[in-house]
Amino acid sequence: MKPFPKAAVEKARVLVVGDVMLDRYWFGEVERISPEAPVPVVHVAKREDRLGGAANVARNAVALGAQVTLVGLVGQDEAATRVRSLLGEAGVQAHLVTDAHHPTTLKMRVLGRQQQLLRIDFEEKPTPALLESLAEHVAPLLAQHDVVVFSDYAKGALAQVEALIALAREKGLPILVDPKGSNYQRYRGATLVTPNRSEMQQAVGVWHSEPELSERAQALRNELELEALLVTRSEQGMTLFTDAGSDHVDAQAHEVFDVSGAGDTVLATLAVMRAAGVPWAESMRWANRAGGIVVGKLGTSIVTAGELA
Repeated sequence: MKPFPKAAVEKARVLVVGDVMLDRYWFGEVERISPEAPVPVVHVAKREDRLGGAANVARNAVALGAQVTLVGLVGQDEAATRVRSLLGEAGVQAHLVTDAHHPTTLKMRVLGRQQQLLRIDFEEKPTPALLESLAEHVAPLLAQHDVVVFSDYAKGALAQVEALIALAREKGLPILVDPKGSNYQRYRGATLVTPNRSEMQQAVGVWHSEPELSERAQALRNELELEALLVTRSEQGMTLFTDAGSDHVDAQAHEVFDVSGAGDTVLATLAVMRAAGVPWAESMRWANRAGGIVVGKLGTSIVTAGELA
């Protein structure tokens, strides 16, 4: 691969839109079972909050050196205060739509001896009025950026993603989508869609050979009018499908510790590289390297430009 394009990356302007979340971790020790029920008792020794979802994509893009703006939905609650604080610390320009009746999406994890014991999710679907406000925030920002990323975690912020893709296409921006669900028609007209292996199977069914995967992937790409389709395949690496055919790269992880947030890192790296003018095939290789680094870390984490280079 060519050297890390530091100068071009620092000029790259990335707009991230999607489901903003707060990942909360409670770390502790487990030394006994509760007398009330057959569950472990965790003595919490440390608490940590991290940005999740679209916010983690934005944080990863900043860590690589890009200029990043984030648009998403939050409530008027303690979790929103933490999200804003963490975004500020990370250097992300935040344009968050706030509503007192819409709680900030929060995922709380309890870990004992670094093993996840429990996850509790707090979330609600946004109202149509909130989605309209989100679109109003996105529209004027498009012309100020080189690429737009839609990070879909099925929490509702991208329930009207078709209209947002249309807005971005009008500005001629490359559009990267991290999809959810089986209805990929919603993402028609994007530039690149990045399903993982499970998400791809939801969209096209289970394949039994590489030629079968290629046939189904290219059919989906053509149906959705995509320039490229990237399937992330965990320990099998990544495969990129374009008009030129398929291009595969093997996974680079030496030790997998935690895969949570790895997709965010891959998406952020692809977006930054694309904004810096790097071709898809080379962007995939940088993203693969970043993904291999981040799965060796605990929880939703970032990869810096220094680590990647």
